[in-house]
Amino acid sequence: MDRDPPGHSLMPLCGRDILAQALAENWPKADFAKALEALNWRKASYLSQYFQGVAAKKLSAVEADTLVSNQHEFNGVEGLRDMLGEPVGKHGYEAQFLYLTDSDEFPIVESGFLTWYDARQRARIERGVMRYEYRLYFPTNTASQLANEGDTLIIAKKPDNTLLAIIAEAETTISRQLLWLFGFTNDLHPSFSVRQELETEQDQIAFASRFVLESIGIDVETSAETFLDAMLQKFGKAFPKTSVFSAYARSTLPDINPQDDYDAALMVWMEREEILFRTMEKHIIGERLAQGFGGDVDDFIAFSLSVQNRRKSRAGLALENHLEALFSECSISYSRGAMTEHKSKPDFIFPSIEHYHDNDFEPNNLTMLGVKSSCKDRWRQVLTEANKI
Repeated sequence: MDRDPPGHSLMPLCGRDILAQALAENWPKADFAKALEALNWRKASYLSQYFQGVAAKKLSAVEADTLVSNQHEFNGVEGLRDMLGEPVGKHGYEAQFLYLTDSDEFPIVESGFLTWYDARQRARIERGVMRYEYRLYFPTNTASQLANEGDTLIIAKKPDNTLLAIIAEAETTISRQLLWLFGFTNDLHPSFSVRQELETEQDQIAFASRFVLESIGIDVETSAETFLDAMLQKFGKAFPKTSVFSAYARSTLPDINPQDDYDAALMVWMEREEILFRTMEKHIIGERLAQGFGGDVDDFIAFSLSVQNRRKSRAGLALENHLEALFSECSISYSRGAMTEHKSKPDFIFPSIEHYHDNDFEPNNLTMLGVKSSCKDRWRQVLTEANKI
């Protein structure tokens, strides 16, 4: 059945709720199976699946600037001890260091290690000095050399007992996105703030959080296998046009009424399309990978780039497609992708491109919308797309 189970709402149901509703309404087995699959998408969709704990702070000058200090250590706190454990001697962790900034599309990534220890442990053992001074040592690497005072530092412990050391440039979009993802405020201090319980409502992974996780190299597994056969029958083993796929994604959610909650409907549509796309992509890419590349590195790199580029372009177009459906549903007059000055094509013009080019129409009644699934500094592009606004 290409529809959601009875009683579907924009709010996720827990397993007990689904069971109770299924029994009360005597759902068919097919509906109940689909409901459980929907639950399984969410069951694994918490940060706790990927991280056992996270800690965040603002970098001080002595930590960030190797010209100021050769210390190469982050001062630890009690929370870090809870996350990393009580060190016996010097405990080394394999680590991946990342440096992110809005000006670069991809992060700087370098493998290395972090050493967790108590600088006063020997004094306690040998002289009975009851003091504790936890530290986290890091070697000089490309990421640390790019760091500056005030940058955001996030230490994340993964289930395989390795660490991610993420440095994000201060006052950037990516820095704010990472703090939002991990549940920290923008008002960080030089001391670590720590979170270990990563299964709250704010830790649930949805469309936006998946996007941020992918920016730090975490690939979130999502699939909707019950739709795969239907998609292959409908589209074959090739991706359809984005507008067609967006319409198909919405068709699998017939109970969603955007009039009830515009924002929620938009996010649910985006979420569904993302999951359906990843399901189909996994199948198509899996077949291509199984064929192999015969040792042709250039062929493999070209294929990898095509996958990445398709993901990026599709996400932006999908957002436009679902917004267009929302505008149509709400009887909002618009023009999409119409030409203004200098052959510019803003994503949407309201009420229409005809009104835009009508010199007798009041410019203050015109509106332009630039649609971007990720902004960073690209929002500036919209400033020159419609001179009359």
